[in-house]
Formats: sequence, C-alpha cells, structure tokens
Amino acid sequence: MKLHVQTKNANSLIILVLGFLFIGIGGFCNYIIGYQKIFPLFYIIPIVFMTWFVGRQIGIFASFISVLVWCWVDNISEYLYSHLFISIFNYIFTLLIYLIIVIFLSSLKNAFNHEKELARIDNLTGAMNSRLFFELLKIEMERLRRYNRPFTLAYFDLDNFKKINDLFGHPIGDEVLKRIVNYSKNNLRKADMIARFGGDEFALLLPETNHESAQIVLTRFQNGLVKELQQRNYPITLSVGVITCTSTKYSADELIKLADDLMLKIKQDGKNSIKYSYTNI
Repeated sequence: MKLHVQTKNANSLIILVLGFLFIGIGGFCNYIIGYQKIFPLFYIIPIVFMTWFVGRQIGIFASFISVLVWCWVDNISEYLYSHLFISIFNYIFTLLIYLIIVIFLSSLKNAFNHEKELARIDNLTGAMNSRLFFELLKIEMERLRRYNRPFTLAYFDLDNFKKINDLFGHPIGDEVLKRIVNYSKNNLRKADMIARFGGDEFALLLPETNHESAQIVLTRFQNGLVKELQQRNYPITLSVGVITCTSTKYSADELIKLADDLMLKIKQDGKNSIKYSYTNI
C-alpha cells in the first residue's frame, strides 16, 4: 500500500511537469507563429490532462497560469487589441471557460471514482467486497513470492447469527454486521483488511503477520469482539479459520477454501473457536 502511494505521487509529479511544460510550449508556439494561428483554447489540453489525473486545485492553478502565459505572450509580441476592454474581456472570458471545464471534469472524475468505489465496497457494512479482497490477496501472495513476506488469512463466520434476525429482526442483524466491521477497523492495524463474503461470513487479511503474531492478534480480536457483542445481549460468537502463509503454491481461491474448511470444522466441533494452520511448501 505504501509503495502504491509513492508510485501515485511520482506519477502525479510527472504529469504536473509535463502539463506545465506543455503550457510553456503552447506559449512559445503562440509567440513564434502568432496569435491568429494558435487559439487560446490550445491550453485546454494540459488543463484537462492535469485536472483529470491530479485534481481540481491543480486544474484551477493551471487555468490561471495559462491565461497569464497568453497575456504575457501578447505583451512581448506587441499584439494590440482595438480596445483595452476587449483584451481584458478575452482574458476573463477564457479563464471562465477554463474554470468551467475544470469544475465539470473534476466533478465527473469524482462521480466516476465514487461508482468505482461502490463496485468494490459492500454497501451495507462498508467492508471491501470479495472481488477487491481477492485482488489484494493476490498482491500479498506476490509479495510473499518475491520478498518472502509472510501474511495471514482468516475466514470467520458468526455463530447463531440467525437467532439475531429471528429474535430482534433484520435491522438489528444489519446493525450487528456493521458493528463487526467497525470493530475490525478500530482494533486492527490500518494495513489489515476486512471483507464481507456475503451473509455473515467475513475474511481478514493481515499483511506481514507470521503464525505467532496471528495467534496473538486474532485471539484478542475474537475475545474483544465477542465481549462487545454480548454486552449488547447479542448471543453471537465467532468461528475462525486461519491460514498463515510463509511459502505457498496455492491460488487465492485455494487459500480461501483452506481457511473456510478450517472454519467449517470448528462449526462441526461446537463453534466459538479458532483453528490455525500454515503453509510451508
């Protein structure tokens, strides 16, 4: 995740450099060829580019820079308007056009990102969905292969969840699911990830977590979550299957199934427990 942020920042810097360089080239061409040959809308290209890939504030800044470059080129090339008011009107009107484009584009990008986020997040709980979880799991598996970084995968199911819906109704059942995700986010590391796999089944991904650390973290997690739920008179416990990977030839689907099988064994043996295993192949 940290590498992803660094890469994103580096890409944004490259886009900024290219964008302002393009504005400078536009100004230079404007000076060499002349105003009649290059219309000020030429500057929209880098403005659009920087707005979409970097953000609204940069787009607004680029808009002002573009108008200033245009104005400066007019001055040094001694281009004269028939009236001062016309030049001022042109600069202001063009700036407004740029700003409208920036606002429209940034709003469109925000809507696009929102829809993209909804496609990767569980609408009820705010946990990631299984699709996103599988993507991140594959990334951790690649990190394991390349850098020998262990990770732990936990798959858990809520014991007696049906009783909640039967006794209290589905709205309370939904509230319980939300509380589980909130508890996970508040009591695990920021790097740890939780996903809802449908119904009352969840998965946790704990990067750079070995077998010993996983036992400590997940025991504390289970005890704390069960205690919080039972304080609210919700008769819920957790059955958790845990796989710690130090080396693996399995696919992401196979790892999920291994953890799920461990969880099902707990269900068969009486529920409310954690069963651990680890891959070292």
